[in-house]
This record gives sequence, C-alpha cells and structure tokens, in this order.
Amino acid sequence: MSHSSVPCSAKRRAAPLPADERRTGIIEAVLPLMIEHGNMVTTRQMAVAAGVSEGTIFNVFADKDELIGAVLDHVIDQEPFERSITAIDPDLPFGQRLVRATDLIQQRTVGIWQLVSQFGKPQGGHRPMPPSEALAALLASEPDQLRIPADEAAGVLRSLALAMSHPMLNATSPSAEHVVDVFLNGVRA
Repeated sequence: MSHSSVPCSAKRRAAPLPADERRTGIIEAVLPLMIEHGNMVTTRQMAVAAGVSEGTIFNVFADKDELIGAVLDHVIDQEPFERSITAIDPDLPFGQRLVRATDLIQQRTVGIWQLVSQFGKPQGGHRPMPPSEALAALLASEPDQLRIPADEAAGVLRSLALAMSHPMLNATSPSAEHVVDVFLNGVRA
C-alpha cells in the first residue's frame, strides 16, 4: 500500500514526551490513586491513570517502590508551594493574601498527611521543612502589620496552620480565614 493510500483517519502515535515530562506526568497521575488505595494500588491501576502501559512505568521507574518514593518526594517538594505563595496577587489586601497563603498551607498539610499515613516517611527519612522564603517575603511586604520579624512570623503562621489543620489533631479543619484571624488577633477577647 502506498503512503498516499493510507486513510486520513489512521491513528498516528503521539510524539514521545521528554523523560522528565513523562516521569512528572506519571507521578501526578498516580498521586490520587495512592491516596485512595494506599499500598493496595496496582501498577496496572497506575498505568491506566497515567494513560501509559505498565511497561512504560517500568521504563521510567525501576519498580513500584521507586514510583511510590518518587510520588512521596514530589508531594513534600517545597518548590511548588513557594511558587504558589509567590503567585498570590500582591495588590490584594494583606489579610486576603494571608488567607490565600494559609489555604495553600492547609492543602499541603492534608496532602502530605494523606500520603504519609498510607506509606510512611519518604526514603530520605525525617527532614524538617525548610523555612518558606516566599511566605516570609509576603509578610515582609507589610512590616507595619507585624511585631516580630517576617521570617519568624512566617514560621508561626505555618506552624499554626499546620497544627490547626492536621487531620490527627482536629476532626475538621478550620477555615483559612479563622486561622489568619487567630494569627493576627490571637484568642484574647
């Protein structure tokens, strides 16, 4: 059959993704499955979620454990969190910026907890979270609103949001607005 007689509707294979993009795509696709199924998730389920074959998964990751470790590392990676904080509109009022930042902290807390409760700590073991430079910069943008240094205030806000939002410490997570109110105004009447 000549090339010109191939039907136009014939499926062509998509161009292969660069290795880093394929790896990231698989990690992001299997994350919800890992939260839902824990260690019971199968590589077949992972492949279907990622839209690839099981063989592709094993071309990218040595085994299921390596993929699970990569997902755990992805979830605790602070860089996406820092970018999200930096992306908060600086023209919003200070309180609204803090609410958006606190919402991001709460989402991160719950996301990490969901995975760690299913799989345990990442292979690197216990690593303290580094300070958030982006959160400190957000707070430093309004120095007249703070009575402590911005980097210290960032640590307090993050700790408060984590403690108030952690599923093992509270049955329901308070709103970001409530966390910010306690942060800015305390609990005194």
